[in-house]
Amino acid sequence: MTVECVVAGGALLGECPVWSEAESKLYWIDIDGKAIHRYDPASGANETISTGGRPGSIALTPDPATLVVAMELQVGFLDWETGAFDPMATLEEPGAGNRMNDGRTTPGGEMVVGSMYESASAGRFSGKLHVVASDGSHHTIRHKIGVTNGQAFSPSGTTYYFADTLQGTVWEYDWDVDGGVATNERLFIDFAQLLPGGPDGACVDIDGCYWIACVNGWAVARITPEGKVDRVVELPFEKPTMPAFGGSDLATMYVTSIGAGGSRPPAPGQHEPGGLFAVDVGCRGIPEPLFGG
Repeated sequence: MTVECVVAGGALLGECPVWSEAESKLYWIDIDGKAIHRYDPASGANETISTGGRPGSIALTPDPATLVVAMELQVGFLDWETGAFDPMATLEEPGAGNRMNDGRTTPGGEMVVGSMYESASAGRFSGKLHVVASDGSHHTIRHKIGVTNGQAFSPSGTTYYFADTLQGTVWEYDWDVDGGVATNERLFIDFAQLLPGGPDGACVDIDGCYWIACVNGWAVARITPEGKVDRVVELPFEKPTMPAFGGSDLATMYVTSIGAGGSRPPAPGQHEPGGLFAVDVGCRGIPEPLFGG
């Protein structure tokens, strides 16, 4: 197994890598740095645009030049060429101290995105989980969340995964593709009992196994659909935040990380904290659905 830093450290709080098959490029964000990046593996170039607020997560659309961005308390469209942000929906009212965090495109083309209190170290459970349709309509499917994370769907699209970092728990649900509703909640994995650190961002491979970043735990882990820990891949940095498969055959795992941002200082002795890493884990991923596509 190899781990390569493909974009050197510098992100305050790197997150949400998403592979664009149409462009053969990887989008990723820096939440605290208020920026969105686009990495080209062919040239090694990493383009950056600044955002007006903290982007918590992004989604692809049928137009490669347009992204969906969950930023602060809104979801909207961002034009990559101009950097213009066009709000589509305001998901929560200001005043609670929340911001949007982890998000994922559903198999039905919506975006499921959750919020968190802006300081994770405060230990507040004021977050909510929302489903946003392409026309801007939205509904809330969960309340009292600490830090929304770990969202992913099985290859069939009928199983949905969700994690709360503050609770150290990942749940799984039956997902209604047509209605955008999660039912039949059950425990998928108790992080504290089995894995280092806490649950952060996640993805699913072609075999239906769930990969999750062990933030503060120096690793990513692979969990079978039955909830058994299959592999723990150690990393040379403390705070991996989210894995995503990319490359022409979706066989490269990209992992984002936290640098000087987040809720606690980085540990010494790390390799490029805040960098974007490519990891050979010997698995292939599944294509990312398009918002409204």
